[in-house]
Amino acid sequence: MSVFQVELKKVVDDSYEIEVGRSLAGKLAEDLTRGLMGSLRRFALITDSNVEKLYAEPILRILTDAGFSGEIFSFPAGEESKTRETKAALEDRMLQAGYRRDCFVLAVGGGVVSDLAGFLAGTYGRGVPFINYATTLLAAADASVGGKTAVDTPLATNLIGLFNQPKKVYIDIDCWNTLPQREISSGLAETVKHACLADADFFAYLEEHMEDLRAVSPEACEVIARRNCEIKYRVVMKDERETGLREVLNLGHTVGRAIETLSGYRLLHGEAVSIGLVAECALSLRMGLMTGEEAARVKSLLARAGLPVRIPEYTDREALVRKLYTDKKVRNGCLRFVLQKGIGQIAEFRPGVFATEVSEDTAREILFSME
Repeated sequence: MSVFQVELKKVVDDSYEIEVGRSLAGKLAEDLTRGLMGSLRRFALITDSNVEKLYAEPILRILTDAGFSGEIFSFPAGEESKTRETKAALEDRMLQAGYRRDCFVLAVGGGVVSDLAGFLAGTYGRGVPFINYATTLLAAADASVGGKTAVDTPLATNLIGLFNQPKKVYIDIDCWNTLPQREISSGLAETVKHACLADADFFAYLEEHMEDLRAVSPEACEVIARRNCEIKYRVVMKDERETGLREVLNLGHTVGRAIETLSGYRLLHGEAVSIGLVAECALSLRMGLMTGEEAARVKSLLARAGLPVRIPEYTDREALVRKLYTDKKVRNGCLRFVLQKGIGQIAEFRPGVFATEVSEDTAREILFSME
């Protein structure tokens, strides 16, 4: 018997820029011309049916005029499209169009697009580079930053995927002007979440400027776009692979993801997270981690953002309790929750441990007591 040691130690620099601005398609073309993707000249533009006409087609024309070649690969808009089946269909279409390893992926759209496209890029041809061009507030606050890519299954959300960092992220605030008010509100949920977990001053800023944000004030929107990126970067930089600290970004998501799935995606992601934040504030209050006044401030701010703060009447609450067990933070069959400590801080239960076990009975009591 013999043993052969395979040495594969390597150092990888996955650093990238996040550019926040307005009408950034021209800047994207300039960056590509200057070598952002090296010698690659062909791209697959992945988008959804809502974004295709508004932004994907104009961006395709700008890049084609700049000497690059590409095609649009679109899929039906909505969380229900974030599946293995959609990913496989996109891959098959790219293969049929002759795409191989000498290409890059350009994701143009919101969170579903960036999740699907980033996952596809990480596996297509065993990995091709990709760029995120975020067109929604939700994507700017969450999905386009941090490198987590995944798809949903009927049993759980975001548990099939990989960590894959983009070459660059563009956050085009001008795109927010075409979003329905409901989508603006949905993105504001993740923004409130970031303030709750990391920055009391940012939370106060949101309280002062919520009406400006809902009206898509350019100045206020640029502030929150940058602050969202800074907060998420500080967490991801310390825990890229979600081994501990990065769990704090799941604040509001244990209940939020469960209720989003049970709603059949009638609730947008941010709407479900808003309800999840209210539920987890109630749990924090019960555990003495925050005051009633602080919990009321969070609930009030979410309501002012145009977000739901109650569990919909059509929701089967026993089914909701059972659905909590599909959360990725579950360990050894036990529910675990990330909880905030006051406003602007996350509870650390042991050194490096930011989620705590909660009994099913306690979770049920919280969910059934929510008005």
